Amino acid sequence: MTDLPQRFSNPALPARVSICEVSARDGLQAESRTLPVPVRLELIGRLAEAGLSSIEAGSFVSPRAVPQMADTASVLAGLDLDSSVSYPVLVPNRRGLEDAMTAGAADVSVFISVTESFSQANLGGSLDETTQRGVDTARAASAAGLRVRGYLSMVFGDPWEGAVDPNTVAGAARALRDAGCTTISLGDTIGTATPGHVTTVLDTLVGAGIAIESLCLHTHNTYGQALANVYAALQRGVSQFDASAGGVGGCPFAGSATGNLATEDLLWMLDGLGISTGVDIDAVAATSQWLGEQLGHALPSATSAAVTGR
Repeated sequence: MTDLPQRFSNPALPARVSICEVSARDGLQAESRTLPVPVRLELIGRLAEAGLSSIEAGSFVSPRAVPQMADTASVLAGLDLDSSVSYPVLVPNRRGLEDAMTAGAADVSVFISVTESFSQANLGGSLDETTQRGVDTARAASAAGLRVRGYLSMVFGDPWEGAVDPNTVAGAARALRDAGCTTISLGDTIGTATPGHVTTVLDTLVGAGIAIESLCLHTHNTYGQALANVYAALQRGVSQFDASAGGVGGCPFAGSATGNLATEDLLWMLDGLGISTGVDIDAVAATSQWLGEQLGHALPSATSAAVTGR
């Protein structure tokens, strides 16, 4: 067992944080190597054994567009969907939702952008069209009794359009909330956010009536700001964060986006702050090393290398 950081708690921060582990979907979809279903199932199983209670299992998108996520129905078939662990799957439209429901999914995610350029480049339609599609899918999923989380991309900047107005983000967040999304994940898709930017966006959303308890932060470490941005969000009361074992992944549709925040890097900081997660950092670090072997390259997590000595 690794030495843990000294703990210095701050009563102004959340006492407990929940982590949505995204490596098996958001992480793998950015990789050139497509892992077979048994390996994806082993990854998810290792993460569940480590104590992660929300693990993305895949997505019901076109295998031509994202071949790494082909056979997500087979992945769900290999999981215990009645366990205490939730296994959200991404559904891009009503057809994807129907396929997910047929496969037995109880948790789904919808995905919209806050910028026109990314909607055209990634989602295959105008901002209005893709937003309406995501909202309609979320409403249908909620009406069917599924748990629904919503992803907002390009919240903190767009590689084609540049700056994004926080009020635009607030409008998109309200649309997802009103469609039944109980969690709204704010994506720093190209990793350009800084702590002050995060604080401003969160304050704008709360001022627009979005409950801080419903917000999740999804950071990328492109400029080394991911953990600083997490800390800024903690100070505003955010207690949900997306992270990826080993820092695997990025956005395959935004060339400047590099790796996700590594789960074990997040765990190390949270443990030092005395914030409970229920997740075993040693098990996650070992899983990250194993995953790097499956993918054929080392993963960027500094904590994984320090914990395992590799």
